[in-house]
Amino acid sequence: MRLFHSPTSPYVRKVMVTLLETGQSADVMLVPAAGNPVDPGSMPVMHNPLGKIPALELPDGRALYDSRVICRYLDTRAAAGLYPEGERLWDTLVLEATADGILDAAILMVYEEKIRPEDKRFAPWDDGQWTKIARALDTLQDRWMAHLEAPALDMGQIAVGCALSYLDFRHAARDWRAGREMLAGWHAGFAARATMQATQPA
Repeated sequence: MRLFHSPTSPYVRKVMVTLLETGQSADVMLVPAAGNPVDPGSMPVMHNPLGKIPALELPDGRALYDSRVICRYLDTRAAAGLYPEGERLWDTLVLEATADGILDAAILMVYEEKIRPEDKRFAPWDDGQWTKIARALDTLQDRWMAHLEAPALDMGQIAVGCALSYLDFRHAARDWRAGREMLAGWHAGFAARATMQATQPA
């Protein structure tokens, strides 16, 4: 398999953590890719018409894209149980969607700063994106700590761990931890996992 990859992409990091946690990293060759919505650069547009990473090319030439699709495939391939059966599955999927929504908003903020000319930037846009992130963070602490602290690893935990680490990487000045001591404490432990340490963005 070939994974179109950038070490700074939090969606790619989700996939990389999943590969490591399920013992499949040796089955995948990493293919560097870089670009943005204005300039697709070396993004795998032939494998993902949306021009986004990660994209996973299978041995038969088919391509899977969107980190949620790829992670679900890898979990099924390894029978790893990161997407649990029964009612817990729905909680896991909601947590993964919440984490990915945090990333969506955080990346839009990065694009606003890096791509849009300074004289055309719109501060309320950034504030609106951060408001969504802050709401999601409050919900994680108020509603989801029991799930995050459960001993059995699942994709909800991986997704949230990667999302919070991305906030540290790109938006540290926003101090997402303020007033969220329980969530911050959980993240400190999760970020110490060997798979998280091995996938830190450079």
